[in-house]
Amino acid sequence: MSLSDIAGFRLRSLGFVAGALSLAALGGCQVRPLYSDGPTGSTSIALAAIEISEADDRVEQEVRNALVFLTSRGQGEPVNPQYHLALSVSHRTMGVLYESTDNDHDDDDAGAGRIVVKADYNLTKTATGETVKAGNRTAVALVDFPQQEFAKIRAVRDGENRAAKELAEIIGADLAAALGR
Repeated sequence: MSLSDIAGFRLRSLGFVAGALSLAALGGCQVRPLYSDGPTGSTSIALAAIEISEADDRVEQEVRNALVFLTSRGQGEPVNPQYHLALSVSHRTMGVLYESTDNDHDDDDAGAGRIVVKADYNLTKTATGETVKAGNRTAVALVDFPQQEFAKIRAVRDGENRAAKELAEIIGADLAAALGR
């Protein structure tokens, strides 16, 4: 047996051992779908048992409404909640592009902006007060700000609604992941 044959054999053996170790490591993974037990499974039942705190303003109410719909799958708020979600939402509107032109015909120019909606949340067990999941999340909606005032107000409101819905979906996924463990 030549030196090159021995080296080739060792490389093949090393590759085989590395492949076997990789397969063994992958066998220990616990990856499964979030709702693997279906709409009547433990994760869905736990989500439907979440009570959400009252809202202080319109945007927080939008987030709250979307969360109630997502967690209960359209069934409404629970009668006997097992969990309480304390939710605090803030929002702001800001421009990202501002163009100053000396043209007298710029009445139809639109400026770009964004709506940022942030939420701090804390999910606790109602019986014990133990924190199950706490965190903060942010959603951003991009908008155009036309010169016409009513259109600008509607653009801001539509952006707030889109960001609120997106934020609720992100928080809902966080809650489902926490309760699915």
